[in-house]
Amino acid sequence: MENKNVILTQEVIEKKIERIAYEIYEHNYDEPSIILAGIWDRGTILTNKIAAHLKAIAPFKIEVVEIKLDKQHPAEVTLSHELDFTDKVIVLIDDVANSGKTMLYALKPFLQFFPKKIQTAVLVDRRHKSFPLSVDFVGYSLSTTLQDMVMVDVEGEAIHSAYLV
Repeated sequence: MENKNVILTQEVIEKKIERIAYEIYEHNYDEPSIILAGIWDRGTILTNKIAAHLKAIAPFKIEVVEIKLDKQHPAEVTLSHELDFTDKVIVLIDDVANSGKTMLYALKPFLQFFPKKIQTAVLVDRRHKSFPLSVDFVGYSLSTTLQDMVMVDVEGEAIHSAYLV
């Protein structure tokens, strides 16, 4: 069994998600709508939770899109459904930002359009960026060694914990 060092409990994660939703609202309060784009699969779970909080506090329309890509070889990126992203606010969401590679490649479908702005949100930001990506909305920022792995434990739609391996 692998050694788990829990960095976020389920209770803390819920508070972090709520805070991220408020930050997204604070930065986009004057928009008529926003698009939340979650990276499959843990990013999608996080996206749906953020969307639920936003629907309770924000007056703007919220659309959710799921992004699928192979995180090791992300040449092909597909969306759950097509939208016109021109002049739209897009928030790209994933569970953990490691090198920035996955999030950078996940932007591909949006760059065919001319979005108004693209923001990023993650539950855990590891600060080991190899790609030019900064995260706008962060639940928890963590400096680790390159050998450490951050895992997010999910079951169905529930996020149980985040831990260091």
